[in-house]
Amino acid sequence: MVPSEGKVLLVGAGPGDPDLISVKGLKAVAQADILLYDALVAPALLEHAKPGCRLVYVGKRRGHKAFEQEEINALLLFYAQRSHTVVRLKGGDPFVFGRGHEELVYLQQHGVTAEVIPGISSALAAPAAAGIPLTKRHVNESFWVVTGVLSDGSLAGDLYHAAQSTATVVILMGMAQLPEIVRLFSQARSPLEPVAIVQNATCADQQIAISMLCNIVDTVRQQGLSSPAVIVIGKVVDEHTLTHALTLQKDPYLVKRS
Repeated sequence: MVPSEGKVLLVGAGPGDPDLISVKGLKAVAQADILLYDALVAPALLEHAKPGCRLVYVGKRRGHKAFEQEEINALLLFYAQRSHTVVRLKGGDPFVFGRGHEELVYLQQHGVTAEVIPGISSALAAPAAAGIPLTKRHVNESFWVVTGVLSDGSLAGDLYHAAQSTATVVILMGMAQLPEIVRLFSQARSPLEPVAIVQNATCADQQIAISMLCNIVDTVRQQGLSSPAVIVIGKVVDEHTLTHALTLQKDPYLVKRS
């Protein structure tokens, strides 16, 4: 197999705020001939592409896909084989539920040079944006990052194990299954377990709800929160501090605790 003269850079765009992309990631965007970007990529990042760069939207929102993954792989290969510098810009980090490794392996199998440029995952950024420490001495010993649903829409099996632990659990792509997640964790832990929902983390329209499991579904419904959002369950939620401007949706539990 003859290696392609083009290359592909798999770049993590970060959790939403365009300023949270890495310097290396921003440099990659600026040198791209072709830029394939996802739905959660901040539009401001696209403004850093050079004149003449071709922008190709390949995002997915709520099950609606511009392209299937196999088609995205083929596009990356097509452009790279024509000696282009191709940037695949993904929200968060390419290797955290981003299918970046699948793309990397596909390209390498076809003789294309590919590099991964990590990004800040919303699993880390969303709790921080809500003033929630993922780890704190004497409060928790670990945190788990779990997908809320599998590709068929069913509840992820690892959630059952996570609920049995004492770890802080960060759930991505779980809002569609929120009532079931609440039921599971209420049974395994307590209906009074603290929980936070962070919608559009780090963005200008970020919203946060902090409550107990027994109240959170009603709070989410009342405040109209939806995807994209990160769910954080565990004692560290009680340690939240609001040290910068955030939109905080309060319920009686939070008012009492604050």
